[in-house]
Amino acid sequence: MIAVRLPKEIEARLEALAKATKRTKSFYVREALLEYLDDLEDLYLAEQRLIDIRAGKDEVIDGEAFWHGGAD
Repeated sequence: MIAVRLPKEIEARLEALAKATKRTKSFYVREALLEYLDDLEDLYLAEQRLIDIRAGKDEVIDGEAFWHGGAD
């Protein structure tokens, strides 16, 4: 379990959204956190891929090769 202190204006927006949609504030906090974590994980993977490409550990293929099964 995690406890989070939010600024009053964010808490008010969250409360209004929860009331308007008949969902819990926890639901929206979970959804927002999952979305943010997905984005951070994607960013991390992209950065790691770029590091590998620059180090010669991986290569870039063009779009044509990608859509037709890999590099020739």
